[in-house]
Amino acid sequence: MRLRFKLKTVFILYFTVSLLGLIYALMHLGKLHSLQGHTKKEPTKPHLPTIYVITPTYARLVQKAELTRLSQTFLHVPQLHWIVVEDSSQRTDLVSHFLEHSGLVFTHLHIPTPQDRKLQEGDPNWLKPRGVEQRNEGLRWLRENIWAGETAEGVVYFADDDNTYSLQLFEEMRWTQRVSVWPVGLVGGMRYEGPVVEQGRVVRFHTGWRPSRPFPLDMAGFATSLRLVLRNPEARFDGNSPMGFVESSFLQGLVTMEELEPKAEMCTKVLVWHTRTEKPKMKREEALQAQGLGSDSKVEV
Repeated sequence: MRLRFKLKTVFILYFTVSLLGLIYALMHLGKLHSLQGHTKKEPTKPHLPTIYVITPTYARLVQKAELTRLSQTFLHVPQLHWIVVEDSSQRTDLVSHFLEHSGLVFTHLHIPTPQDRKLQEGDPNWLKPRGVEQRNEGLRWLRENIWAGETAEGVVYFADDDNTYSLQLFEEMRWTQRVSVWPVGLVGGMRYEGPVVEQGRVVRFHTGWRPSRPFPLDMAGFATSLRLVLRNPEARFDGNSPMGFVESSFLQGLVTMEELEPKAEMCTKVLVWHTRTEKPKMKREEALQAQGLGSDSKVEV
């Protein structure tokens, strides 16, 4: 009887020690999920420069869908800090709740576009520059919250919420020294626009409109060193710039064409596309609303 008891005790101790050892090993392999069921986040990689992504956004039917698609991309990028700036006089509940559950490191800001700079219903997208105040607000936050010392390693990228981004793009830009550049697909009425590189240097730009502009680049086609942004507090986007010159208004005080750093295999690969979600047609919804049968407004879309 005593022998059976001892064998049973030894077996239980052996099983317990083995189980604890297995759990310890799994934890160190990064395969054990939180007991609360939270999604496991990417481990911090302090040796990687942080990518600060500034995204202007505004209220519309597809806003949450666009932000969802974008956030799903960003979740795969290590060391990314998302700065979302609403075109609004206050933070909206929709964007606040979305960011809180996004699983990303984020900063949520807001600033309204002056009424005289807003596009009106029926205006073409190119008529007035959009997102100027919001991008400048993101730059203001960086300059007020990050010290411009030698340790300020990182890169600043302006990512609109309706574009499509390859994960490779973010690793291309991560080690930017001043300003890095690459092509953008489906923009300007062309298959792509971007820098032309000869012997490792940008010599001109492939664009269908005003190639004489100082920097005929799309907003999605460049990234800047964080340190460069912090050490040049006057660099900002000019909302009064002529059409197509907003990017140039920011870059002119930061870099020369000779200093541009071509990425994406010397600007021969497209890693970002200037896509745009079609505006939903709501005729049936409007007809039902007129009958008092519209969709439940409490359901967030």
